[in-house]
Amino acid sequence: MARTINMEALPRLGELLQESVENKEIAGANLCVLHKGEEIYYAEAGFADISAEKKIGRDSLFRLYSMTKPVTAAAVMLLMERGVIDLLDPIGKYIPSFENMTVASEKGDVPANRKVTIKDCLSMTSGLVYNCDPDPASKDAARVFDELNRRLYSNNPMTTLEAASKLGEGRLAFQPGESWRYGVSADILGAVVEVASGMRFGEFLNKEFFTPLGMKDTAFDVPEEKRGRLTKVYEATREGLTEYHGNHLGICNHMDADIRYESGGAGLVSSIEDYRHFAQMLMNKGSYRGRKYLSSATVSFMTNCSLLPCQQEMMKGWESLAGYTYGNLMRIMTNPSLAVINGSMGEYGWDGWLGPYFSNMPQEDTTFLMMLQLKDSGTFTLTRKLRNVLGAAFTTP
Repeated sequence: MARTINMEALPRLGELLQESVENKEIAGANLCVLHKGEEIYYAEAGFADISAEKKIGRDSLFRLYSMTKPVTAAAVMLLMERGVIDLLDPIGKYIPSFENMTVASEKGDVPANRKVTIKDCLSMTSGLVYNCDPDPASKDAARVFDELNRRLYSNNPMTTLEAASKLGEGRLAFQPGESWRYGVSADILGAVVEVASGMRFGEFLNKEFFTPLGMKDTAFDVPEEKRGRLTKVYEATREGLTEYHGNHLGICNHMDADIRYESGGAGLVSSIEDYRHFAQMLMNKGSYRGRKYLSSATVSFMTNCSLLPCQQEMMKGWESLAGYTYGNLMRIMTNPSLAVINGSMGEYGWDGWLGPYFSNMPQEDTTFLMMLQLKDSGTFTLTRKLRNVLGAAFTTP
C-alpha cells in the first residue's frame, strides 16, 4: 500500500530549526517539503545576517557549493541523450592536458593505465581529488586553487576551462576506475560541457534549465542589485558564530568579483524557491510544468547508478553515507539497513560544504530541501535529525 504523510509530525521540523538557532548552532536556515509536486511544509528560522538582524526568507540567496553537482550531472545527461558526448569519451578529447596523465603511487609517479573518461568523473572514480589532503595529487590541486583564489579580484581571473586544464596537469591519486575519492571531477565536467556545447557553462545551464524552469535567482554570479539578499556565511568558533569571509575552492564568498570560473562542483548561488524547481523536474522524470528537460529514461539512468565493490569500499570513511552508493554526482540509497538516516531505497541527492541539502525520495514522491550557510557543515547533526523526523512522518495505512 502507498505510504502517506502524517502532517501533524511536520511542525517538528520548524521547531528543530528554531532550536538550532537559539542554541547558536546555526545563524539561520529554511527548509521545505514537497509531496506529489505540492509544498506541504515550509519553515524558516534565524538570520541571513546576524549583525544587521536580517531574517532568513524565501528569497534569501545561498552559495550551494557541492549542491551544484547534481545540476552539472543533469547538463552532462542532456548532452548524452542528444548524442553530443559519449560517457566513455576521454576527457582529453575536450581538454588536451588530460591526454597523458600520471598517477602518484607509492613507487613514485607512473603513467595512467588508461584515459580518464566522462564516466569516471560522474562517478568520482577518476583519481582527481580536492586540495585538502597532504598527498601529492591533493597538493597539485591545491596549487591550482591557490592561483584561482589569488586571481579572483585581478584583471585576469581564471576561467572554467583554464582551471580544468591546469587540474589536468596534476597527478591522479589512483589509477582511473580503481577506487573512489571525492574531488574535482565535477569541475572538469563543467569545462567538458563548455567545449561540447560551444558556450560558457553558465550560459548552457541558463538556456537549458534555469530560464525555462523559472530559476531566476540561480547563477554563478550575483548581480549587485541582488547582493543584499545574499546570506552571510558563518563558522563555529570558541567565541560563537563568527562571520566567515574566505574564498574557498575558487568561489568568491562575497560574489562581488568578475566571475569567470563557473565551477561545476561548487559555484552556483540559488534560493530554496529556485532549487525546488530543479528537484521537482527530476522527481517528475525530467518533465516540469508541461516541458520536458530530460527523457524519463535518462533520469532513471541518472538516479540509479552504482559503484563497483572495490570503489564502494572507499566510501566507508563517510559515516553519513552509510547505506548509499555514488553515481552521477549524487548519493543513491541502496541499503537502508546500513544507513544513519531513516530513508528509503532509491532516495538520491547531495549536500554542500555550507550545509545546503537536497533529497528526492521517489518511493514517497517527496522532496526535502534545506538551505543554510555554516562552514564545514555538509550533512551534519541537524540535517540527520530533520531527515529522521521526516522519515518517521511516513506511514503505511
